[in-house]
Amino acid sequence: MERAGSPSPLQLVKRTLPELNGAMQRVAEHILANPDEVARGSITKLAETARTSAATVTRLSTQLGYAGYPALRAALAMEVGRGLEAGWASDIGSAIGPADPPEQVLNVLASTQANALRNALAAIDLTAVTRVADAIAGARRTHIYGEWGDAIPARELYIRLLRIGIPVWFFDGPQSSQIGAGLLGEGDVALTVIRSGHDTTALDFVQRSQAAGALTVAITGVVASPLARQADVTLDTGTAVGGTWTEFFAGRASDVLTAGLLFVLVAQRVPDHLTANAPNGPGLPVVRPDR
Repeated sequence: MERAGSPSPLQLVKRTLPELNGAMQRVAEHILANPDEVARGSITKLAETARTSAATVTRLSTQLGYAGYPALRAALAMEVGRGLEAGWASDIGSAIGPADPPEQVLNVLASTQANALRNALAAIDLTAVTRVADAIAGARRTHIYGEWGDAIPARELYIRLLRIGIPVWFFDGPQSSQIGAGLLGEGDVALTVIRSGHDTTALDFVQRSQAAGALTVAITGVVASPLARQADVTLDTGTAVGGTWTEFFAGRASDVLTAGLLFVLVAQRVPDHLTANAPNGPGLPVVRPDR
């Protein structure tokens, strides 16, 4: 897979955690809970805290893709340093307190979004997104499904594609999505934007669309989810749902970046759909000179 960046160490630990057990799981959980402490501490200290051996810490480090614990600790120190430079609190990612001043709130929101964008750079499969752009540019119909919070990036992608003349429709409910899936056929595209990857309506939409012969695409932050496993192509945004609003809001940046990248790649394939000067601006419909 071709990607434009490398994932952060904390993101690697989060993704690996479900595969771990016993001592290695305890080490990973302590890293996630205390990244600044681990970034300053020794391998012996981490092993003692996790009630295991230094060898176990080393094995986890190599499983994450690092040469050893010193390399992992250096990466964590860089990650913590980035957060501090951006104004992160030591407990970044927690819910914002009701008495927090506006400056702190702004710093937390901006910093979590910046981190989500870095994770997206590491996660987005450029080969896969290029395949989807090719399919949408040549499709008879493209149907997009997204609901509630996921409807925001999904609907924006729909608006952008519609603006440049792509035959695209948007669906946000079980009945309309079932009808939409039934209208698809060979050469068409069915695309869902579901951050968690766990949505029965979206899964049904994908399954019905596949049965009709359409290429199915999932934009999600959980590549091991049922939706991601079912879809023909999965575009990983690099950010899962999270347990707080702050974390969910941060992931919106990676959702929009992924959808925005897809839109621009489609636009590159249909330049004749755009006027030379775009007289109405990027937010308004393009006026075709032949209309």
